[in-house]
Amino acid sequence: MASEDTSTEARAQQKQTADTAAAELQLLVSRIAAGDQLAFGAFYDRLAPRVFAIVRRVLVDPSQSEEVMQEIFVELWQTAPRYAPNKGGVTTWVMTIAHRRAVDRVRASQASRERDLRVGIRDHAVDYDSVAEAAELRLENERVERALHNLTDLQRQAVTLAYYGGYSHSEVSDMLGVPLGTVKTRIRDGMIRLRDEMGVAS
Repeated sequence: MASEDTSTEARAQQKQTADTAAAELQLLVSRIAAGDQLAFGAFYDRLAPRVFAIVRRVLVDPSQSEEVMQEIFVELWQTAPRYAPNKGGVTTWVMTIAHRRAVDRVRASQASRERDLRVGIRDHAVDYDSVAEAAELRLENERVERALHNLTDLQRQAVTLAYYGGYSHSEVSDMLGVPLGTVKTRIRDGMIRLRDEMGVAS
């Protein structure tokens, strides 16, 4: 009997402690909403470990997790005035934002990888057009060299990197520090001139 009383008392004490902690967090959010930076510091210290833990579970990578955690607390600072206690506790509000931010980062990273893959496939397809095949397969190396010397320096540089260096148009753009559209124009004009110099029918 005494054991049951002790257990009931312990649960009541735990609930009281949790209620007190929740009330303290709500007070901190109210102060943050008013622009209190000291309150925000206390709020950060109290919740940062839990926020980092949930973000780390989603992202795995520690450096990305730290970066996203900082973004989350910036958002919490900015949205504190809109926090509505009747819609849920502070911890629930914070963890919902944390999880959403982490998932957004995963989706953004995945979209970026897919976009890079699409660009790579497109550039790879452009690299091996009929003019390049004619230059590489049908003509002698000496004739190619002579024709290359008749291109402008910019055309020769871009064509050499793309067709003889094996780099994609995007990589050539990065290496030369010029826009992708400029690189494509130089390569196209250079290949047209190269074809004309070597007498290759279009």
